[in-house]
Amino acid sequence: MAGGGAASNRGHLDGRLASTNIPAFSPVSSKFRVPLDANDGAHSGTTHQHPPRRRTRQPIRDLSAIAKQLSERDWVILRSVAEHRFLTVRHIESLHFGDLTPGSGRRKAQRALAKLRQLRVLNNLTHRVGGLAGGSDGMVHYVDDIGQRLLRRESGAVARRRFHTPTERFLDHQLGIATAHVALVEASRHGQLELLKCDIEPVAWRDYVGIGGARLTLKPDLYAETAYPPGSEYVDAAFIEIDMGTESIPTLIRKCHEYEAYWRQGAEQEKNEGVFPLVVWSITAETPSKAERRRDALGRAIDKDRRLRPELFRIIAPEQLPELLQKGGEL
Repeated sequence: MAGGGAASNRGHLDGRLASTNIPAFSPVSSKFRVPLDANDGAHSGTTHQHPPRRRTRQPIRDLSAIAKQLSERDWVILRSVAEHRFLTVRHIESLHFGDLTPGSGRRKAQRALAKLRQLRVLNNLTHRVGGLAGGSDGMVHYVDDIGQRLLRRESGAVARRRFHTPTERFLDHQLGIATAHVALVEASRHGQLELLKCDIEPVAWRDYVGIGGARLTLKPDLYAETAYPPGSEYVDAAFIEIDMGTESIPTLIRKCHEYEAYWRQGAEQEKNEGVFPLVVWSITAETPSKAERRRDALGRAIDKDRRLRPELFRIIAPEQLPELLQKGGEL
């Protein structure tokens, strides 16, 4: 069912919005470890070769000095990594150096990231993601202690967000979200569509009131608004769900019911001239054949469920996302 989805025809649910002129798989197959100077993960009493190292907190004056060393692009990279939680070199190159030639973009991205790691603004997992090009391109970055403090100072936030080494499953999913975002950015850059807005979870989430006054939250992975051709006054909107082949079909169907409940509540339609975004399931798995079977299984399950509106959903392979949005929900 790749390219088809639960509904093959465009209906009123996924119509176009008037433009508001908004400015413009890789499975991970091993354990992850953070470099020892960030978090060695050892329990107390299990390491006797060396005395424990104490990390000294940077004085505020040093934090200010580091902030002055950051260029505007450095800040943009920091915010981008914070938004996604984890990004590879390849992701960062595409998002922030994509206007350069491939060779130049890669070199500049690697230099910028080396600088940010040296300043402890960013750090990297020791594991490299081979499926996203391997080598240095597959190095996974996250916001380190100094980066967290810079962001807290910028936003005025007080609470500290502690770093926890991600599970394989969580990291796969976060990188899948980033890859979808990158695909849309690149499609926009090449004129295949115009990416007007792309919110990543939790910014993409929607709070609403359910049956009996229950306060609920719909949690899409991404929310995107696109226009085609670029410059068009009409906008297509989509909630995007990234499935890496780890959840059961019944679990995905339960999520579909959450979208159905949100549709019935009507809040999104009130904001967007009666239009409800498409719900796009981007599904992959360890092998192409398994991914195809999962897409077919989800499509059949949606069609058989009388409480769901099949026209609300589209089911695709990850590489089909730009084309689907370019064509307004039809492939």
